[in-house]
Amino acid sequence: MPAHARPTLASVAALAGVSASTASLAFAGSPRVTPETRQRIFTAAEELGYAGPDPLAASLRRRRSGVVGAFVGERLLYAFRDPEAIQLLDGITEVLSPHGVGLLLLAGDAGRPALEQLARIPLDAAIFATCGLEGDPALELLRQRGVPLVVVEGPVVDGLPLVDIDDRRGTAELARHLRDLGHRHVAAVTMPLRLDGTRGLVDAAREQAGMYRVVRKRLAGLTDVFGPVPAMETTSNVVDEGARAGRALLDVPAGQRPTAVLAQSDLLAAGVLRAAGELGLRVPHDVSVAGFDGADLPWLRPTVLSTVVQPSDEKGRAAARAVMELLAGREPDNVTLPVWLRVGTTTGPPPDNVQP
Repeated sequence: MPAHARPTLASVAALAGVSASTASLAFAGSPRVTPETRQRIFTAAEELGYAGPDPLAASLRRRRSGVVGAFVGERLLYAFRDPEAIQLLDGITEVLSPHGVGLLLLAGDAGRPALEQLARIPLDAAIFATCGLEGDPALELLRQRGVPLVVVEGPVVDGLPLVDIDDRRGTAELARHLRDLGHRHVAAVTMPLRLDGTRGLVDAAREQAGMYRVVRKRLAGLTDVFGPVPAMETTSNVVDEGARAGRALLDVPAGQRPTAVLAQSDLLAAGVLRAAGELGLRVPHDVSVAGFDGADLPWLRPTVLSTVVQPSDEKGRAAARAVMELLAGREPDNVTLPVWLRVGTTTGPPPDNVQP
């Protein structure tokens, strides 16, 4: 072979004294090739500087890319700061990796590829992992391409497998816990209803225009118990945004202050706790704070956040199992996973000077 020529599978097979099909089976890890023959083929490949079959050509032959896309609701920076999102993605990869399938993360805001680019990205399937955005143009584009899709907590679309949790019931259970403690003046800190940079008190029009199913379900669970309550929307699910919303709700005269704040995520609740501390308020003596997710937030210790725990890793595993079912030509069932209340040290009775 000329010095400048690129080594091929055929040249490796010739040097190893086997057929090209046997060499191909060896690189594919087939048990039909004996260990001795496989080693001879790999030795020949190393001698010739052959790195293996062209993955693009292999994917064209298989009509598979070996890649599943995972859409996350915000910038990837925020996803990697969110313990719940990390657990979910870890659960997905736990199932996909043994099948030789990789995960491509796609952001849910301006960091997402343009639709023209998304139309060309080779994907075996896609999971709308932490989005739940109704009317998402990416979802419709991928449906038109015939890419198998799984949605986690929404959007709910006929014909698409749904992996869900009971956000509304879980929030209602947490709200009843606060009501049973004696709270009547409760406020909420919500995740974004839309990714348009809006923050502040949520009015009826804003709630109606919200495109994130999870946010609306968790608000509904609180309303089921307390009726309409003041709700402060954040621009992102991060601690700093929770602190900003917490200051807006708590930095008011005592008679106007809610006795309990229910945040829609543990990260937002951690921000409310920070705001309460900066304002000199004791938790839970002056104000109770609760969250949702059951995330591991070691910096809060010894404080234990009262929260609704969801099985984030199992949610990811269920989504990935649904993908593998779709790729095998089967129709997976919808899944609704349980959530449960964990009472910590951040909720207690309202202050004595507050009238019911």
